[in-house]
Amino acid sequence: MRSALLHVSVPFAVCVVLANTRLFADVAVDLSYDHYAEERVEGLPAFLAMPCNCVVNVAYVCVGLYWLLWHSGVGESEQSRYMREVFALMAVLYAPVQWTRLAVLRRVPAVLDQWLTLPIFAWVPVWIDYIERLPTKWRATSAAAFELCSLLSYGLALLHLRGFEAALACHVAFAAYRGVRVQLALGDGRTWRYLLLAVLSCAGFVLLKLLDHWLARYRLFQRFTGHFWSKVCDALQFHFSFCFLTAVTRRAQAKTGKLQE
Repeated sequence: MRSALLHVSVPFAVCVVLANTRLFADVAVDLSYDHYAEERVEGLPAFLAMPCNCVVNVAYVCVGLYWLLWHSGVGESEQSRYMREVFALMAVLYAPVQWTRLAVLRRVPAVLDQWLTLPIFAWVPVWIDYIERLPTKWRATSAAAFELCSLLSYGLALLHLRGFEAALACHVAFAAYRGVRVQLALGDGRTWRYLLLAVLSCAGFVLLKLLDHWLARYRLFQRFTGHFWSKVCDALQFHFSFCFLTAVTRRAQAKTGKLQE
């Protein structure tokens, strides 16, 4: 776990430092409560001003810790464990960034909230690349290069008002494509269900967030708003992605073992 923690925390710290410079001063981010459909509750501290949208971030920590401490019933290789631990630590570290954004409504956490989303989505193709290369030894340098390109793609937000959305759409589409490809090659009925649930959760994450204010016209979505449910979907997206990737990893390792016998 030490290497996974190091490889997640160091880039995270670099992003925090860069976000605190003037580099992203012109990036379009929302810095007011008006952006969210959930009404602010007067009298509560800032970190609970929108209680539902704030507390839902605990879900990321729960999912991340569950998979960080998860033990497979079968033997898990050192590299597959590293893949799982990095993804889990990303989930754990992402939660306080989002919560801080809601608590202080300042540019730095808002930029980080957008920026860190990209390497999280990018880790799915990295993990799939490891699966597809079995039994060939996986190269960490290729993963580092891919994650670096992912981080650099946030530069699109400096070039266009919708640059971040464009970068995110590319990340989501590529992750889905690689997921379908590895499913067709190595998956079964169970992994297909996990993949479908992950994709549906991703769609819910995007659509419910976009429809936050429109849904607030209905009583059902006035406290537990579209933004709240989009975060629930995002946490579920993490969970089902873990389910899919760990299951496909086991199938790939089992297939490799049979071929080597």
